[in-house]
Amino acid sequence: MPSPPLFSGRSGLVLLLCAALSGCAAVGPSYRAPASEQLSLPSQWQAALPHAGDTQRLLAWWDRFNDPALTRLLQAAEASNPSLQKASANIASARASVTTARASGQPTLSGSASASRNNTLGSAQTTTTGGLDASWEIDLFGSVRRAAESADATLQARQADWHDARVSLAAEVATDYVTYRACQLTLQASQADARSSQTTADVTRRSLQAGMTARADAALADASAASASATAISQQAECDITVKALVALTGLAEPALRQQLDSQPAQLPAPTGFLVNTMPVDLLSQRPDLVSTERALAAASAQIGVAEADRYPRLSLSGSLSGSRSAGVNTTPWSFGPSLSLPLLNGGAKRAAVDSAQAAYDLALASYQQAVRSAVQEVEQSLVRQDSAERRSADVQRSAAGYRSYANAVEAHWRAGGDSLLNLELARRNAIAAEQSLITVQRDQLLYGIALYKAVGGGWTVSTGDTP
Repeated sequence: MPSPPLFSGRSGLVLLLCAALSGCAAVGPSYRAPASEQLSLPSQWQAALPHAGDTQRLLAWWDRFNDPALTRLLQAAEASNPSLQKASANIASARASVTTARASGQPTLSGSASASRNNTLGSAQTTTTGGLDASWEIDLFGSVRRAAESADATLQARQADWHDARVSLAAEVATDYVTYRACQLTLQASQADARSSQTTADVTRRSLQAGMTARADAALADASAASASATAISQQAECDITVKALVALTGLAEPALRQQLDSQPAQLPAPTGFLVNTMPVDLLSQRPDLVSTERALAAASAQIGVAEADRYPRLSLSGSLSGSRSAGVNTTPWSFGPSLSLPLLNGGAKRAAVDSAQAAYDLALASYQQAVRSAVQEVEQSLVRQDSAERRSADVQRSAAGYRSYANAVEAHWRAGGDSLLNLELARRNAIAAEQSLITVQRDQLLYGIALYKAVGGGWTVSTGDTP
């Protein structure tokens, strides 16, 4: 018996009707991103903006450091860091979910075949069978479409997460690198102070032996030398701890990492400034973490439609065609027809599912609003800190120079016998504190710049298209 034509009689009419119905609008809300008014975004930054340097693309911001060692560390971190690998795996999983969601709206077809041979009362027979089974659930109320929208939005969120991981990783590597360079400078100052204090202690000890110095002065000089030595040892440990952090971030072996760090002098980078000319509203598209949060909101909105569509009837088409041959006789049975599923009684479970999806959307909206406010706060605070560091830099430099000059004068006076050891130690401590303050403010200028780079999005844009 021949198989039926695809559009024959009532079955064909049913199929045409179902295809028409599948074009109906999907139930549930059609997503619209919250307007800036809903997010309480200010129209401009309230903190002072840095105006040094020329405006450049933030994407190439790290080039301003003009620091080959930092560039190599950033490249090494991006090549093998687990946070980026995890973000890439999440993208692959989200892509698979998109394929699964879209496949739910497509017809399915499966085939089967078998062959057997048996012997009954001395008569051997071969039996062969084959068949096709097809089914197609008509997307009457847009459940499949909403699920695909949710999956697409989730994929976009995971892609934004990958960019956010890159920005965060680069900022973390640069922060540790700058911290290490500042630590080196502080260590050099501590070691110089320890050597100077030990020299003073040796001179005082010889003077004591000659009967020209009081025993109390010798004890003070020895105590000062021991304290300075302990400070240098502690500072060395802090530098080593920062190296360990860079090893974990970059994946480089410690000897290789130290070789890269030692390839350049122990000094802080001196990058040019950059102009922050973006308005707060631009953060919504410039910061990858905000894009991710907004896309999660879109996915939650689509899930309301999925839950709502589950409350309505489901219509599907199914058919089967099989053929068999046994003892020279062929048979080709077939079946085709629609089936309708009506959710009649479910104890309110499906309504509760819609309410749950709506609550999940409300939670995602609140999370997005909070993320936007936190982003504006981060930028404003970074601007304030960077402006403060820049404005106090000149004063700290003048203070360090003055205290160092005074300490040198007191030391020369002490060596000539015209000043006390106590005054020398006080002058030396003030000079050391001023030198450390200068290193700290220079370090902070860089760290606040890095924080500002991250706060304004790190140069990421949706159109980069370089996700794995």
